[in-house]
Amino acid sequence: MKQGFPPAVRGMVIGLLGGSFDPAHEGHVHITHEALKRMGLDRVWWLVSPGNPLKARQPAPMAERLARARAVMHDPRVVVSGLEAALGTRTTADTIDRLRAIYPGVHFVWLMGADNLVQFHRWGRWRDILRAVPVGVLARPGSGVAARMSVAARAFRVHRVARGEGLGNRKPPVWCFVNLPLNSASSSAIRARGEWKK
Repeated sequence: MKQGFPPAVRGMVIGLLGGSFDPAHEGHVHITHEALKRMGLDRVWWLVSPGNPLKARQPAPMAERLARARAVMHDPRVVVSGLEAALGTRTTADTIDRLRAIYPGVHFVWLMGADNLVQFHRWGRWRDILRAVPVGVLARPGSGVAARMSVAARAFRVHRVARGEGLGNRKPPVWCFVNLPLNSASSSAIRARGEWKK
């Protein structure tokens, strides 16, 4: 195990929730707890990304975003990390490839809000992500129909399962859409209100 990397042992099921977390908020906490409960995950790692190639606006400094994420997430089953910066990866597919090599025998599940599934087909090597690990999509306000009708959802529709239980132990490609009580918090709304500044 590399120094500074979260501990994990063979057989564990770990959800990966990536994003800029600019800033982290109660919506992230909510979908994380729902994923832990509904998908049988042992841990969730928040992967606070160095930047987002799909966004023109670059996020606040990494140290500030990590500090904010640690301030809002108080569950011992959740690790807030800057793993992507440590790995030097720029795409989710590359990050997953590296983590699977570093943690043999650990079952990873990629987690995302439904708003991300809408534009998932714009991510680099998005099909490789779905072929590498199970994907758990969690409902987000205003994104349900668009997510279900998205390019990725239609392309992998035969691989969708109805429920999230045991998702991490299924052979990819496999994904699920989990309906849950919605939390309307959003990073863009927090920034728009001037509550989070670079």
